[in-house]
Amino acid sequence: MKAQRACKVCGSIEIVSKTIGVCLGCLRERPDEAVAVAEMGHAYSRKLFNLPVKPPKTAGGIPCKLCAAECVMADGEMGYCGIRGNRKGRMFSLTSPDSGLLHYYLDPHITNCCNAYFCPAATGCGYPRYAYRRGAETGYYNLALFFYGCSLNCLFCQNWSHKRLAEAPTVDAQELVNVTLSNQLISCWCWFGGSAEPQLPFAIKASRLIAESKPSDRIVRICYEWNGDGDPALVKRAVETVVETGGNVKFDLKAFNPAVHKALTGMDNGRILQNFEMVYRLFYDSRSDCPVLAATTLLVPGYVDAEEVERIAEFIAGLDDRIPYSLLVFHPDFMMNDMPITPFKQVAECHRAALKHLQKVHLGNLHLLQKM
Repeated sequence: MKAQRACKVCGSIEIVSKTIGVCLGCLRERPDEAVAVAEMGHAYSRKLFNLPVKPPKTAGGIPCKLCAAECVMADGEMGYCGIRGNRKGRMFSLTSPDSGLLHYYLDPHITNCCNAYFCPAATGCGYPRYAYRRGAETGYYNLALFFYGCSLNCLFCQNWSHKRLAEAPTVDAQELVNVTLSNQLISCWCWFGGSAEPQLPFAIKASRLIAESKPSDRIVRICYEWNGDGDPALVKRAVETVVETGGNVKFDLKAFNPAVHKALTGMDNGRILQNFEMVYRLFYDSRSDCPVLAATTLLVPGYVDAEEVERIAEFIAGLDDRIPYSLLVFHPDFMMNDMPITPFKQVAECHRAALKHLQKVHLGNLHLLQKM
C-alpha cells in the first residue's frame, strides 16, 4: 500500500507519512519520542515559507494573545502565524481591524461548505428569518473569504497557499461590505483559509459592519470554518454575530489524542476543545431551528482511525448528541501527498464509531472514493 514505511521510533512497517515519520501506535504509546520526530517534519515545512519553526517564547518579549500559540516575541521576531511581530520593541501587524490579508470570490449555492448538509442555504431552516427559501437557495451566492495565515501547521492542508503571505492581497472591511450591498444575491459570508484566528479582530469588525449596514429585510449570514484555537473573548464576539445573522461555526476537530493532534498540526488541541465547549454552552440553545455549531474531522489514513473518531464523538455527545458531525474523506496534499485516499473500510469504521454517540453524522468528500 502507498505510504507503507518503517516508523522511525518502533521500526514497524505501517501507514506512515514521510514527513511525520512515526506511526499512530507510537504517538499513543510513546508520545514524547514520537512527537519529537514529527516536529522535525513540521520544522522543515515551515522553513519553506520562512515561518517560525515554533511559537516564540522569548522572556521579556511582546506577548500576543490572538490564538493558543500565545507567542512572546523579542525584537525582530515574528509570531507563529507570520502576521504579527516585534519591530524595535513595538508590536506590528500585517493586518488591522480595518484591513485583512485575504482574497474573496463568489461561490454559488449550494456551496461546498462543510456545513451545507444542514445550513439555511441548503435546507431552508430558519425560513424566513435566516433563509430566502424553504429549500435550497439556488441562484444565490456565498461570499467566500479566504484568509492568509493560520495558527496551526497542518501537514495535510489542502489550502496551504495561505502560507504565501507575501502574495496576499490587502482588503478593507468596507470593500467587502460594498461588494455585498451591491449584489442582492449574496446571502452568506464564510471566513475560512488558512484560519480566522490570527485575523479575528478584522473578521469581527467586518462582520459587524455588514450586519449593521444591510437593510433589515436582507439576509447575510456570517459563518466561520476555523480550527477554533482563538482567544476565547474574541471567539465569543465572533459567534455573537454568527448567531444574530443565522450563520454557523464549524470547528475542525482534527484529532482527540494530544500527541496525534500535535503530529498532524504542530500544536496542542486543548484550547480548541475548550472553545468548542464554550460556544456550545453560550450559544447552542439560542437557536433550535438551525444548529449554530458543528464539527468536522478529516479521516487521515494511518492517523485518524475509529478510535480517534469515537473519542471525538464522545466529547461532542458529552455536550449534546444533536450537534452535527461530518467525517471527511482525505485527499493527499501538501506535506502528506504521499498518503493514500481514505480507504472505504476506514470510512465505514469511523462512521459506525461516531454513530454510537451522535444523532447526525455526515460523510463528506465521498466522490474521492471513486478515484481509488
